[in-house]
Amino acid sequence: MSFSCESIARHVLPLYRACVAKELVEKYGYTQVNAAKKIGTTQPAISQYLSSKRGRKKIANYDEVVPLVQKASVKVAKRMATATMSRNEFNASFCDLCKKLQRTGKI
Repeated sequence: MSFSCESIARHVLPLYRACVAKELVEKYGYTQVNAAKKIGTTQPAISQYLSSKRGRKKIANYDEVVPLVQKASVKVAKRMATATMSRNEFNASFCDLCKKLQRTGKI
């Protein structure tokens, strides 16, 4: 049996990271290396997120989940780019998203 947070982390977290990475690189001019440091992952992972090789696994209710993930990732990327946001705060932002997805019944 899998806990809902485990399932969400397995499927939605890569999508969330991909959206944040895309915002940081495309909108705020971050390098892949700097985006990786901010998010707490590697440059190759960022490269795969940007080329859609990672972060696009099958997600139940994909069309309903993606807009919520994108909206949250825009806010987080802006906060990362304009202020100091620790990895713990980034992780907490994902937990907030996870709770919202669960409350709204999207996941």
